[in-house]
Amino acid sequence: MNSPLPRPDAALQAAALRIKHAAREAAQRCVDSLGLAALSSLKIHERDDFLAAQFELNRRQAAFVHAFNESLDQQVQRETAPRHAAPRSSTNTPWEALSLVDDHEVEASINADRFGLVIQHACEWELRELDAYVGSLLQLGRPDHERNPLRPELVGKALLAGVEAISERPEVRKLLGIELGRSLADLMPRVYGDIVSAMRDAGVQPVSLAVRSTQGPGNDMGFNTSGYDGGASRGAPLAETPAPAGAAMGGRPAAPAQRPGTPFGHVDVQLMSLIRQLASSGGGGGGGGLPLHEEAAARRGGHASGFASSGSGPAPNLIYAHRDELRQASTGRLDHMVIDVVGSLFEQILSDPKVPPQMARQIARLQLPVLRVALGDPSFFSSRRHPVRRFVNRIASLACAFDDLAGGPGQEFLGLVRALVQEIVDGDFDQMEVYEQKLGALEAFIASQARQEVQDQGSNAPQLVEAKEQDLRVQQQYMRQLQTALAVVEMPAFLRDFLAQVWSQALVQAARRGGEAGELAQRLKRAARDVVMSVQPKGTPGDRKNFLMTLPQLMKDLNHGLAMIGWPEPAKKSFFSELLPAHAESLKGQSLRPLDYNLMVKQLDAVFAMPLPRLAAGSTLPVLNDAVDQVHFSEDEAAQIGLVQEHAVNWQRSVDIDLNVEPEISAVDIRLDGLPPPEPVEPSRGASLADHVQLGFAYQMLVDEQWQKVKLNYVSPGRAFFVFTSGGKHHKTVSLTSRMLHRLCEAGRFRAFENAFLIERATARARKQLAALRPAPTLRH
Repeated sequence: MNSPLPRPDAALQAAALRIKHAAREAAQRCVDSLGLAALSSLKIHERDDFLAAQFELNRRQAAFVHAFNESLDQQVQRETAPRHAAPRSSTNTPWEALSLVDDHEVEASINADRFGLVIQHACEWELRELDAYVGSLLQLGRPDHERNPLRPELVGKALLAGVEAISERPEVRKLLGIELGRSLADLMPRVYGDIVSAMRDAGVQPVSLAVRSTQGPGNDMGFNTSGYDGGASRGAPLAETPAPAGAAMGGRPAAPAQRPGTPFGHVDVQLMSLIRQLASSGGGGGGGGLPLHEEAAARRGGHASGFASSGSGPAPNLIYAHRDELRQASTGRLDHMVIDVVGSLFEQILSDPKVPPQMARQIARLQLPVLRVALGDPSFFSSRRHPVRRFVNRIASLACAFDDLAGGPGQEFLGLVRALVQEIVDGDFDQMEVYEQKLGALEAFIASQARQEVQDQGSNAPQLVEAKEQDLRVQQQYMRQLQTALAVVEMPAFLRDFLAQVWSQALVQAARRGGEAGELAQRLKRAARDVVMSVQPKGTPGDRKNFLMTLPQLMKDLNHGLAMIGWPEPAKKSFFSELLPAHAESLKGQSLRPLDYNLMVKQLDAVFAMPLPRLAAGSTLPVLNDAVDQVHFSEDEAAQIGLVQEHAVNWQRSVDIDLNVEPEISAVDIRLDGLPPPEPVEPSRGASLADHVQLGFAYQMLVDEQWQKVKLNYVSPGRAFFVFTSGGKHHKTVSLTSRMLHRLCEAGRFRAFENAFLIERATARARKQLAALRPAPTLRH
């Protein structure tokens, strides 16, 4: 059951309380700042004014807070009171009813407005959000800054009322107004942000931004939430525009129900109506770039074909085809520039050689939704995490991974994209949640399809690597457990590191094979205890004799455990080169007392008797150290999943330069003048690529000194293992550990199939094309 929405008065009182706390905090800060200003002042009269203001504020701080709170409550109560339109009277107003406004009131109003402008400049975005939430809370139907009872002008009036309660001296009031205003203005962005967060958490839904209209002759427009459900566009005759649902003949159309969601900014009503008409006309590409009214006539005559279907013709650039109508319906040079930029982007997108034609036609259907987003949300050009930008880039990159979109998994993927695009075009494509939902559906489909592809090949790679990763996670936590327990035991440092980082792997493998109480696990635990006792001093002949008798079995157990986890031979030699001198040194010391010896044995038995940790659901994989970043696979397991071993790669041979590879694109290549600067692009090669590989994407791997196209079909939950497939009809599984993937990327043997995402590539080409068309500067002699 949904929790009830908060009452307007309770929510506004809570919001006003935050402003009151901020005013009290500003007063406390102002006392300190006035003292510092007096110390740094070089003029005597200024220093006296600062000290006098500090003294009065410190003495009358309670009066200031009381006056501020009382004035703010009155302002909020006055603004939230019901407003009744007073009927106009035809009688003349008597002169006795007129009065002059006092100069003090005028000055107070000017100071309050000035303070409101200071706050409004500091927190413009917070106020926009607050207006939308307050409009919903007060059921205004639209964001109305003038009806917001928490707007900065009213806070300024409350602040001036508090200043007047502190002192009657004009110079002190003026100084306190400046200093308190500056302190409170610094706090208000955070306060407004907290108020918006509290309203959002309470379940208040913001109203959508809309064009403010007035009622009267010629202005009977229905209230518009998204900009496409009222009024005809300037480029189409009135007869071409369908009447809104629920509108009576000759009457005012009924206001549509408010759509929940987060709109992508504000777009002019006329422009949004034109965009919606073009988008709902089946793609609008059937007329070959005809004007809107001619295209409507062609549709009535049955001559429109559109590219919404899966035809084979090239997709037209709708933005270029209807450029004049879009520019006429828009207002402002910025909108004109955005229309031209998005048109140039789709000109490059639709001609991109790496995008399959079937997918290019689906992306072409998103021209008008993308234009709508770009007009209202400038972050579309700068943020690579923008949901619309991610959706377009994702479907293009995923399509590159399929060898054939006419059948099999490729056809299934294309059908899903066609359905998602159709839902976007037919739905509210000005809502952010629409694209986020489509992205979620796309990701779920790709994960399911990729896992099914691996299983259809008869490979159990996902199950095997998940089990290996589970062992790795258990071993990592067990390693930390042993490090803590062995820290208090007296032993050489190299031996403590060996037991915690290396031997813990053997103990986990032994427990996996025969259980923690099995004979193999108990044998390796005794070996761990014995190797610690073998380096303890042995001063008597009996101790030396016992050591020499147990040493062969100890070395046998150590070698067996290290072979079981496949510890590298160089690391093994390094360990024994330290262990043997420690054995020799132990024969020269004085033996431990029997009590100390027995206590150490019991302490070690207790350490290695600790059960293996149990992993909680959803726990994350710790960072692996170099000493334990080796996961052992048997020869059969490695061959079954196509594991690429490090020794199978000739790391000494340099990678030849491929002249067919396109250069990487940087943020400088996609920066457009007049638009927000873009974020850094995701890497397409190099060491950092290993942290950005994505499921379902295509990559190129240098295998057997030949570049092969591979598709990432599985990533383990902790990103410790990656399973790829390569080949056409006969797929082959290729598996990499996280360490191996990083090494291949660092060596230049693994790169992305695309040098950048689709929109980044299109932006770079459009920028280069515009630079080539720009006339060269002429030199004056």
